[in-house]
Amino acid sequence: MEIIKDKYYEWNKFYEWALENSDPRVKDWLLMQNYTPTLVITALYVMLVYVGKWWMEKREPFKLRWAVFFYNIGLVILNLHIFCQVVLNTYRAGYSYICQPVVYSENQYEVNIASALWWFYFSKCVEMMDTFFFVLKKKNNQISFLHVYHHATMFPIWWIGIKWVAGGQSFFGAMVNSFIHVIMYTYYGISALGPEYQKYLWWKRYLTMLQLIQFVTGIIHAAQSLIFKCDFPEWMQWALVFYAFTILLLFLNFYFHAYVKSMKKKKYDDGKATNGAVSQNGRHANGHIETKKTK
Repeated sequence: MEIIKDKYYEWNKFYEWALENSDPRVKDWLLMQNYTPTLVITALYVMLVYVGKWWMEKREPFKLRWAVFFYNIGLVILNLHIFCQVVLNTYRAGYSYICQPVVYSENQYEVNIASALWWFYFSKCVEMMDTFFFVLKKKNNQISFLHVYHHATMFPIWWIGIKWVAGGQSFFGAMVNSFIHVIMYTYYGISALGPEYQKYLWWKRYLTMLQLIQFVTGIIHAAQSLIFKCDFPEWMQWALVFYAFTILLLFLNFYFHAYVKSMKKKKYDDGKATNGAVSQNGRHANGHIETKKTK
C-alpha cells in the first residue's frame, strides 16, 4: 500500500506541475481547468454504450430521420468552421507545414488558432452522439470496436493537445481531420434521409480511402517532424505516430472486410448463380431435344 501511495503522490505532484506549466491562454476555457470532466464524460460514454444496447434490446428502434439529419448538418458546419479558421489563421500567421513550434502569444491569429483547436477538441465530445443514435436505432452492427475506440480516445487525447500545445504542429491533424469530417458528415446526412437516397451514396468506398490517406498523412507528418528535430514535444509526436498507426490498422481491417472480402464473396456467389443457371438451362435444352427425338 505504501508503494501505491508513494506512486500516487509522485503522479499527483507531476500533474500539478504540468498544470502550472500548461498554456495560460486556455486555462479558463470550458472543460480546460483540469482533466476530470473530460475523463468522466469519456467513461460515461463507454458505459452508456453498453447500458444503451441492453436497454434497447427488447424495444423497437426509434425513427430519428430528421434528428440525425440535422445533427449531421450541424457537424458539417462545425467542422467546416474549424477547417476554415485553421487554414486562414495559420496562413496569416505564416505557419510552416513542415515544422511549426507552438507560439504562446496573445497575437490574434495565434489565439484564433488555439480557439479553432479547442472547438475541434469539443467536437469530439459532440461526435459521441454518433454512437447513441446507432444505439437508439438498434444499428448495433455499426457499433464496432473501431467505432467505440475512436470516439473514446480522440476526446481525452485532444484535451492534452489543447492544454499544452494549442498551436504549432497540432494544427495539421485538426485541419486534415476536420476537412475529412465535412465530407463524412455530409455522407451521413444524406444517408439519414432514407433508402431512397442510397443511389447518391455510391462514393462510400472512396470516403473510407480518404480516411486511410488521412491517417497515413498524419503518420508521415509526425515522422518527418521527429526526423528533422522540430521544436515540438517529442513524446507527443511519438504518441501521435503510435495512435494513428492503431487507427490505420483498424481501418484497414474494416476496409478489407467491407470491400475486398465482400467483393470476393459477391463474385463467388454470382459465379455460383451463373453456373447454376447454365447447368439448369442445359438440362432443359437436353430434355427438349430428347422429347423431340421420341416423337
